Amino acid sequence: MEIVVYSSTGCEYCKKIKGDLANWGLAFEERNVTENEAFFEDLHAKGIYSVPVTFLGETPIIGYRPNAMKKKLDELGLLQAKEPGPEAALALSEETEAESVFTPLSADVLEPLYDLVVIGGGPAGSSAAVYAARSRLKTLVIDKSPTAGALALTHKIANYPGVLGEVSGLELLTLMRRQASQFGATFVRSNIMSLHMTGEVKTVTLPEGTVRTKSVFVAVGSRGRATKVPGEERFEGRGVSYCATCDAAFFQDRTVAVVGDNAEAAEDAIQLARFAREVHVFVPGKEWSQDAEFHPLEGLSHVHVHKGTVLKEVTGVDRLRGIVVRTTDKEREVLLDGVFIYLSGNRPGTDFLGDVIAKDDAGFVLVDEYLRTNVAGVFAGGDARRTPVKQAVVAAADGAIAAMAADKYVNNRTRVVAQYS
Repeated sequence: MEIVVYSSTGCEYCKKIKGDLANWGLAFEERNVTENEAFFEDLHAKGIYSVPVTFLGETPIIGYRPNAMKKKLDELGLLQAKEPGPEAALALSEETEAESVFTPLSADVLEPLYDLVVIGGGPAGSSAAVYAARSRLKTLVIDKSPTAGALALTHKIANYPGVLGEVSGLELLTLMRRQASQFGATFVRSNIMSLHMTGEVKTVTLPEGTVRTKSVFVAVGSRGRATKVPGEERFEGRGVSYCATCDAAFFQDRTVAVVGDNAEAAEDAIQLARFAREVHVFVPGKEWSQDAEFHPLEGLSHVHVHKGTVLKEVTGVDRLRGIVVRTTDKEREVLLDGVFIYLSGNRPGTDFLGDVIAKDDAGFVLVDEYLRTNVAGVFAGGDARRTPVKQAVVAAADGAIAAMAADKYVNNRTRVVAQYS
């Protein structure tokens, strides 16, 4: 069966799917729409306005959906008896690289008494693991989904200190995790079933067994959107997109919308303004978020910013027709060729902590300047606590503070010992 991947230059998800196919030992033809306009027309004729698109014969899989891809390949019998060769081994996807840091959760992992257990392997948790392991604390990081956190899903980061150029969020996380692993931290993939936080030895119960530890750092992220708006999923890749770097060129001289108030929404609106005839930006709140560099949009006559406007529905029958938005007093339909959506949840995923750990009304854990909670030996940071801005570097700083505070607690020090080298 012929496998064809439609890609574009600079598309991180295109790189991922090509890496996955290579890792599965499957040959494919790549058709780069940036380099050959005829490939644009191929997709346009099929009503597809997004990359990556992988055709398994006549069946398209739109977007980066490795699980759906594996399922379909398995149905077709294409994953059987396929062993990746040496070239494929060199082409491991970012996702495979990220997973390789994680250790199988065996009895040997469950048995020790840890100095610090970190719940969450994002920038806060991974940074804490670096500092804790370097302080010779026996450190275990538990993450339920190493490639699905907010940073892991960020396609482009260009402002992380010390990292030149642009990297994906998953690349940055993998570097942090590898560094922590080199210092002796252990990373495992599992879910938290229950916690017992009081006493000198705390216990963390997983489906595989119970972990004992002297201290805990809660570094969980925020919840994503619980549901999509009506029509959004139906038109994904067929007018609904989440990546202007990947798909902006599909909307040359067309009318598009951007929905969101964050930095990514502002950056991609700027990108789209170079291609589209008209760009409508719908900001759900009264103002942009603090991290959004929206100033380059000001003064562009073909860009219209609508504040206090909420996305309610994506409309269309065979093709996308437009979107329904709501202001304070009415709903209206805006006719469009495409919509780029940058909405995310912002409520911390701390419900599993119960009532033992003090939280505010929104679920953020209450901490002091050393990120200590109301329970001795339990710390919290990153998206689990209320911060003025949500940035990877801020979360990483929380991890460093929490790890050094845990070192003080575990070793009964009179003060926090900073790491200067």
